[in-house]
Amino acid sequence: MEARKSYKAIGLMSGTSMDGVDAALIESDGEGSVHRCGFFSLPYTEEFRGRLKAVLGTSGPHPDLARDLTERHADAVAGLLEREGCPAGQIDVIGFHGQTILHEPHVRRTVQIGTPDLLARITGRPVVFDLRLADVAAGGEGAPLVPVYHRALTRALGTTVAVLNLGGVGNVTWIDGSDGAGPETMLAFDTGPANAPVDDFVRQRLGAQCDLDGALAATGAVDEDRLSALLEDPYFMRRPPKSLDRDHFGARAAKAVEDLADADGAALLTAFSAASVALAQRWFPHPPGQWIVCGGGRRNATLMRELANRLDAPIVSADSLGWNGDAVEAEAFAYLAIRSLLGRPLTFPGTTGAPVPQTGGTLHRPD
Repeated sequence: MEARKSYKAIGLMSGTSMDGVDAALIESDGEGSVHRCGFFSLPYTEEFRGRLKAVLGTSGPHPDLARDLTERHADAVAGLLEREGCPAGQIDVIGFHGQTILHEPHVRRTVQIGTPDLLARITGRPVVFDLRLADVAAGGEGAPLVPVYHRALTRALGTTVAVLNLGGVGNVTWIDGSDGAGPETMLAFDTGPANAPVDDFVRQRLGAQCDLDGALAATGAVDEDRLSALLEDPYFMRRPPKSLDRDHFGARAAKAVEDLADADGAALLTAFSAASVALAQRWFPHPPGQWIVCGGGRRNATLMRELANRLDAPIVSADSLGWNGDAVEAEAFAYLAIRSLLGRPLTFPGTTGAPVPQTGGTLHRPD
């Protein structure tokens, strides 16, 4: 595609927390110019979330579920366009992540369900899908995909930063801002668990969706011996780039808290997430000047306190920089869709372990 000055794109994200669809509208040149234009979130019902959880770890294709998932994404697009008063015809492309149900990059397999042709027909706009596949096929981890967008957002800061996303799984992008923050100055990987273990725990124990604001964990005590045992997982000794399936720690975490009181279990799992992030620091070429936290976990006051106690640099919420901390991942998929149209790399050796920078994505037109 012939490069223009800018493109309007919508990014759609249904992440490992499986709480709903996030839709974000940006205008960008696919490089350093990014204008954030709007955000809309469409929650899933408990029934639909249960259907998604029931297929985790399978290879799909689950056509009925994929269709229903896609229709919810189309509803999120419609809701975003209505909120922002933007005609659909102004949108150049939609970046559609789908729902990851299986992630096994060590055997070059990653599965995201969704029906991009259907989404293109419903919305009337071109859709880019399968943004992870080319990277995994080339031997990369296929995750995280957001670092190149983190680079665009932080380029003007002029300092080394670590951008931490706390969804179901945690992931970090270390960016050396001292030399223009090019692709060779990024390191990215999944840090370990974020919200998933404690969300699953309180859902099973209390029927709640999450430990709201970390209130339950705040009243519990952390069993340091059990925490140390959780941190012995071999994943933490692997050199990055590396990535995780949502439920990698599920069985081990569940066993660690099975005989604990509710508050103590929540406290242990929250500390586990923070301690996992702290361990990630060992892999950075040099320390960041600050940590920027986005994703739903930034709203967990107990988790944020644990991070502040364990990290070696100040932490700030993405919102304090004028970002929308809920929207960053969805915005990233809009940005990636633009780069896919332009044939520009989405992933790099330092972000996924791919041997060379990788383009990616499949284009699906309404016709």
